[in-house]
Amino acid sequence: MMNNLFDQFASPTLFFTPLIIIALLTPWLIFFPATKTCTNNRPNAIQSWFLKTSTKQIFLPINHAGHKWALILASLLVFLMSINLLGLFPYTFTPTTQLSMNLGLAVPLWLTTVLIGLRNQPTISLGHLLPEGTPTPLIPILIVIETISLFIRPLALGVRLTANLTAGHLLIHLISSATLAVTAMSTGLTLLTFAVLLLLTILEIAVAMIQAYVFVLLLSLYLQENT
Repeated sequence: MMNNLFDQFASPTLFFTPLIIIALLTPWLIFFPATKTCTNNRPNAIQSWFLKTSTKQIFLPINHAGHKWALILASLLVFLMSINLLGLFPYTFTPTTQLSMNLGLAVPLWLTTVLIGLRNQPTISLGHLLPEGTPTPLIPILIVIETISLFIRPLALGVRLTANLTAGHLLIHLISSATLAVTAMSTGLTLLTFAVLLLLTILEIAVAMIQAYVFVLLLSLYLQENT
């Protein structure tokens, strides 16, 4: 039994082994690469259609040089979406509720896009720190503000993903606890709270998919600025 609501976000262990490792490996065990013997089955067809559609939407505004990132960002999208959705099952753990993990994904990828921009087009990349037509007295202030906003980007990526998933899991836990608490009091109230719980679960499924897409989409926008 949990001592408080936030115990569900602590990484569980079994025989002194963190189960977060199993949670991180599970998506790669679910999705198998297509082979000659199973290319035309329905799961692979749906998987291929989803990857092609999402990758096309993400990389549509990016120039040809940025298309080299298609495999990395598509894999990241599937990875995050799978972890988010698997975390909604009972007695499971969601690694993306850990800020440390999300920052571990966001910081290296964001830093890579910045370094690519500084290597390939240093003038344009540094020019983003100062908008064109800025009055001379405001130049130092705007450079400081734009520099701070640049370094806040990976933090915003990690916090956005963590906050949305944590809030959804907390709401589901609170409403499910309320449903059990009112079971003996009123049948109508129980059905009402259960309906709210069902709607919230559907909403959380959508949030799990959307937040994974937004995470990858923002990374692609950062890549677009530096390629």
